[in-house]
Amino acid sequence: MTRIGYTLSSEEHGPNELVDIARRAEDAGFDFLSISDHFHPWVSQQGESPFVWSTLGAIATATDDIDVGVGVTCPTIRIHPVNVAHAVATVDELFGDRFTFGVGTGENLNEHVTGERWPEHDVRLEMLDEAMGVMRKLWSGETVSHHGDHYTVENARLYTCPDEQPTTVASAFGPQTARWAAENADGLWCSGPKEEPVEAYEDAGGDGPRYTQLHGCYADTEDEAIETVLEYWPNGSIPGELGQELPTPAHFEQAAQLVDREDIAEAGTTTDPDPQAHIDSIEQAIDAGYDHVYVHQIGPEQEPTLEFYEEAVLPSVQ
Repeated sequence: MTRIGYTLSSEEHGPNELVDIARRAEDAGFDFLSISDHFHPWVSQQGESPFVWSTLGAIATATDDIDVGVGVTCPTIRIHPVNVAHAVATVDELFGDRFTFGVGTGENLNEHVTGERWPEHDVRLEMLDEAMGVMRKLWSGETVSHHGDHYTVENARLYTCPDEQPTTVASAFGPQTARWAAENADGLWCSGPKEEPVEAYEDAGGDGPRYTQLHGCYADTEDEAIETVLEYWPNGSIPGELGQELPTPAHFEQAAQLVDREDIAEAGTTTDPDPQAHIDSIEQAIDAGYDHVYVHQIGPEQEPTLEFYEEAVLPSVQ
């Protein structure tokens, strides 16, 4: 059965507002929430970037039953995997069986801030693999010492630790990382209705949940929605690997100057206020093989969107 979720965009909303949106999305009938983990917003107009692990603690107490995932954390450069494991273990205890830990190889935008080198993708995947090994040992409650190619851990033990390994879902944009996810994670995490990562994941033996995020903007008119996207989320239409390589919001703003109205539609962002357009977008993702589909409402107008989905969209897709 497909589950429908809602995005908590840390780049666009402060921590208190994110908690309010989480509570309201649960009341609206969404099945799960995904919250982004960023040090910087993509562009300055988005205006926020609270520390996700603090926000998650507040969401855990503000919600009752809805599942929550962090989508996704890079546990390799900006934050040492020992500290990520510590944060995940505590948050997993707060949520009980409602929490999913999403991991990925990250973006330069967030990871360069400590002055560490931003390596090529193959090296980042090696780092993620080693980091996951360290974190899984820590989540078992044992005392861990590790001297690897990328990380050193000495006599570390988590005393607040979940009874079972946290559910971990790995982000993948292409087949290489999708195959890694099939072997090393409990599920697959993507953006958009891409079929290739799902096929690679399943061909490699992956049989866990498959998440994908759909971007959109609900407004009174399509023109208004497109203008909102251009103002708050032009980064979604920047092509190729620039999203992983550009280092600052200023660089994304420079690249976004090349984005025009036609690029918004080509990027797959839903801007039509007709409920059927939003239903069709979700069904396209389901047809591509995803069983956890979550929607990102771009811009400040969250309450009208939640009402719109509660009344006109969710009844047709759940």
